[in-house]
Amino acid sequence: MSEALHEQSGNRLEHYPVTFFAIVMGMTGLALALHAAELAFSFGSTASTVAYYAALFIALLAAMGYIAKAMQYPQAVVAEWKHPVRLAFFPAISISLLLLGTASMPRSEALAEAFWIAGMLAQGGLTIAVVAGWIGARAFQTGHLSPAWFIPAVGNVLVPIAGVPLGYTELSWYFMSVGLIFWLVLMTLVMNRLIFHDPLPGRLQPTLVILIAPPAVSFISWVRLVGEVDSFSRILLNAAYLFTLIVVVQLPRIVKLPFALSHWALSFPFAAVTIASFNYAAHTHSGVHKAFGVVLLAVLLVIIAALLVRTLKAIGAGEICQPE
Repeated sequence: MSEALHEQSGNRLEHYPVTFFAIVMGMTGLALALHAAELAFSFGSTASTVAYYAALFIALLAAMGYIAKAMQYPQAVVAEWKHPVRLAFFPAISISLLLLGTASMPRSEALAEAFWIAGMLAQGGLTIAVVAGWIGARAFQTGHLSPAWFIPAVGNVLVPIAGVPLGYTELSWYFMSVGLIFWLVLMTLVMNRLIFHDPLPGRLQPTLVILIAPPAVSFISWVRLVGEVDSFSRILLNAAYLFTLIVVVQLPRIVKLPFALSHWALSFPFAAVTIASFNYAAHTHSGVHKAFGVVLLAVLLVIIAALLVRTLKAIGAGEICQPE
């Protein structure tokens, strides 16, 4: 019986997905959104601190799990890398590091810089590797394309948020440029796929929410780089609001789908547009955008709570880390 349990545990480890890092992204995004709300209303930092340490703990678990998988089942990691859909999720690792670096800024600049440098280097390498995979000898079909392909681009536009205050301004401009270029290219491809081809498979339906993230994060980073809200940043923020409204229309259908870790794609984009709203309000003293931030934060809290409950239920039922 012990051998059977050991074999079952090993099989689950072999199927430990890189999408686990989407949970880290969601929880760190929550910590940052709560921090933005605390600054907007001059609250204490208790809520964001709790969310921050929860994100750190989950990041540690996710890293330990994936490192163990890489050591015991390296062929499974290679297979995941060669998978035409899962390939795009690998930068969730570097994005998690960048987000942890950003969330660490109010607490420890040294820790923030360590996370940021690791995330920046990983993101730069993964961007080149993923794009090389897209345009290399491998053949991708239209059905392989989804909003998850934005993940490598989103990671690049995240770099300036902590990179500028840490003093890495020129590097931040490089990553911002790369992120914006690939966002425009991928937006064209993804919209073509969504409009003119078959609907996304059920497990990938939640990735529609990722459409919100590139303009929302780009707004935050652009304002950090130029130091003010200008015309271009307003375009980015309103693009994020447009995609938020489009996604809200789709949410009733998405939440009815059978749960998968891809549902965590719902979390970080809502966190990003929440933070963007509070940032805009802080720079322009707009009460309307401050109210937008409150509403979006409430939605984010409901999403995170529901995702945590459904994830724990799925883990308890042994539905996680199963072959697809």
